[in-house]
Amino acid sequence: MAVSTSLHSGGLPSQSFGHRLFPAGQLVPFILVTALFFLWGIPNNLNDVLIRQFMKSFSISRLQAGLVQSAFYMGYFLLAMPAALVMRKLGYKAGFIIGLLLYTVGAFLFWPAAFMGQYGYFLCALFVIASGLSFLETASNPFIAQLGDPDTSEQRLNFSQAFNPFGAISGALIGTTFIFSGVELTPAEVAARQSAGTYEAYLRTETLRVIEPYLVLGCVTLFWAFLIWRTKFPAIQSEHENSPEDQGRFRELFRYPHFLLAVVAQFFYVGAQVGTWSYFIQYVQEYTHQPEKVAGYFLTGTLAAFGVGRFVSAYLMRFIAPNKLMGAYAVVNVILASVGVLKPGWIGLWAIFLTSLFMSLMFPTIFALGLKGLGPNTKIGGSLIVMAIIGGAVLTPAMGWISEEFHSVALAYAVPLSAYVIIALYSFFGAPERSVQTT
Repeated sequence: MAVSTSLHSGGLPSQSFGHRLFPAGQLVPFILVTALFFLWGIPNNLNDVLIRQFMKSFSISRLQAGLVQSAFYMGYFLLAMPAALVMRKLGYKAGFIIGLLLYTVGAFLFWPAAFMGQYGYFLCALFVIASGLSFLETASNPFIAQLGDPDTSEQRLNFSQAFNPFGAISGALIGTTFIFSGVELTPAEVAARQSAGTYEAYLRTETLRVIEPYLVLGCVTLFWAFLIWRTKFPAIQSEHENSPEDQGRFRELFRYPHFLLAVVAQFFYVGAQVGTWSYFIQYVQEYTHQPEKVAGYFLTGTLAAFGVGRFVSAYLMRFIAPNKLMGAYAVVNVILASVGVLKPGWIGLWAIFLTSLFMSLMFPTIFALGLKGLGPNTKIGGSLIVMAIIGGAVLTPAMGWISEEFHSVALAYAVPLSAYVIIALYSFFGAPERSVQTT
């Protein structure tokens, strides 16, 4: 039997004409889940501070420090499909609770990791945190997209995702304030401390600075898991999956070109986002010679621009088709990233700074467009889009390798530049739903 899915290609989106953005009678679950977007933004951007901090406290290279993101996003990649299978059996609420508990355990693991003073233990703790976040993202994005009018799914998901930058800003501020000590030793000072036998004590002090923020974070996530456990959640759309025909099948996803291209686009988007922020502090320090705390505040500022972009984009989608708006943003970022590569310094810094404003709508928009029309395959499809987050584990070390091989942090930004070209092509040519044949 031929089943035709609708083409969402342009003009004024239908949500402009009276469709509800927020779900009637379900505001408490909506608020609790929207808060999760804030909570997973914190560790995502604490990583950007950790990369710089671990380079200092463990005396490691940019490429080695980039393994922070590799460990983190491997957790996303490996747990996304198990998360989908758990939620297909137990529902979204179970996914939220399991994710928060894993998040809590990973945050608490920072305490023994710091006292052991081993870089590998921190990578393990980050992997556990990211495993929890994989559950949260695999559950939260499709839950919000489906919780209400389908015609406002992109706008609703962009609204909820708009709280993610507040978490990102909080993470950068927490890291800059409580993890960065502001003590940056010159090679001569390192040599002097080594001669005096005090250098190891300095490194240990720097390592221990990470404990307190993560312990507090673990307590918050444990409390939020309790709140969700005590709240009644709705059974929405594909939540009833007890009969075989409603289970969804992995192979059916290959019938949806717009979904497959969304997975590819998400891989490159996440790689661009994570890589941009991971090396931004180093870009600032290398080309404007600012101290680490000032560079950390610049990172906070670009994350604030990201947050502004989320809210502005959610509003603009009332008048502009989401794929066209995202395509225009991607083209702007190709130009800005080119300036960052070719004109390192204050001009390049501000160009890279502004890319956050225009990348802001990309993750939720790719996610929502990719899930359009998947029906009972939504949970599995959502998990595959979350697995595409592995782009952060691949492109970030690639940027580290380029910066070391060619002695240029600026040149490393050619990686996100290339990713924006791919996203622009996806937005204009790959995002609209196509007709599919099912039997």
